[in-house]
Amino acid sequence: MKRYTLFIVVILIVKISFAQSKIEMGFKVGLSIPNLTSGNSDNPLSSGYSSQLNGYGAIQAEFHINKHFSIQPQLEHSVQGGKKNGMQAFKIPDEMAQQFPPGAAPAYLYADYKSQSKMTYLMLPILVKYRLDLKKNWGAYIAAGPFASYLLNAKNSTKGSSLIYLDKNKTQPLSPEPQSFDSNDNIISDLHRFNAGITGHLGLGYKIVRGSIFFEVGGNYGLIIIQKNSANGKNKTGAAVISLGYQYEL
Repeated sequence: MKRYTLFIVVILIVKISFAQSKIEMGFKVGLSIPNLTSGNSDNPLSSGYSSQLNGYGAIQAEFHINKHFSIQPQLEHSVQGGKKNGMQAFKIPDEMAQQFPPGAAPAYLYADYKSQSKMTYLMLPILVKYRLDLKKNWGAYIAAGPFASYLLNAKNSTKGSSLIYLDKNKTQPLSPEPQSFDSNDNIISDLHRFNAGITGHLGLGYKIVRGSIFFEVGGNYGLIIIQKNSANGKNKTGAAVISLGYQYEL
């Protein structure tokens, strides 16, 4: 319940500020297509991620300032992360580091397997929305603003078996037999619990009695590197989002 306290406080503050305005509440569900970006990082653990498909859900409140502008706080269940399939780097385990002379162990080894990182955040965006009325009951809008988020859980799953190599080009095999990479690890202690960034979307709505149904396409991008230790990579979150929703006037 404490996770929703900030959203309730934001709603109350905005409601008091716009006490004479029209207020609408709503919800939306859809699909999130997240990925992890590495920017200019030269850490091989940061690169090679591709997007994955996840569910998306949010509740929202819209406080109308005038015919065109409104303020919209919303609370989102946001899944972030990415996946890799194929040759990739991994940190050398302690037991393997002991096979090398003191000080000669490499920082990373390479193997051919599948991995998936999935992080679930509770996200609180505060959006400024601009709306235009179209023909009949149709309307279009654009919304954008900052968000803050809190990490609820984080897992890294790996699957497959492979020889282990000293290089990504498979020219220097280290193990004589394939090694199993089947694992499901909790990585929440390796990540920052808080994140912040920007989010926005384009929408198309259709008015019905005391409310509207709407379709939105947008995305979000985190501005903070999620790993606590750069040895584990240097990634930022981001996702494209497609959703369908309904909101009604209070």
